[in-house]
Amino acid sequence: MPVLCRFYGIIIKMYFLQSEHNPPHIHAQYGENVAAVGILSGDVIEGNLPPKALSLVREWTELHKEELLHMWKTQEFRQLPPLD
Repeated sequence: MPVLCRFYGIIIKMYFLQSEHNPPHIHAQYGENVAAVGILSGDVIEGNLPPKALSLVREWTELHKEELLHMWKTQEFRQLPPLD
């Protein structure tokens, strides 16, 4: 699974497979915690993250929403900048 970004110990990934299921989402890993987070809603679809890590993931996702949706549709991978 390609890594889109790393920040504050969080790793953001996205599957690039034709068979990937909707809704559009990213996979966030923080230590041993992993969650699928909806790009549009920010909701946890599966798994879990500590509250602070989830808050940072939601903030990052909101900042890059259009780019993430474009990647989801085109499956064209590129890395995105981290939170400052």
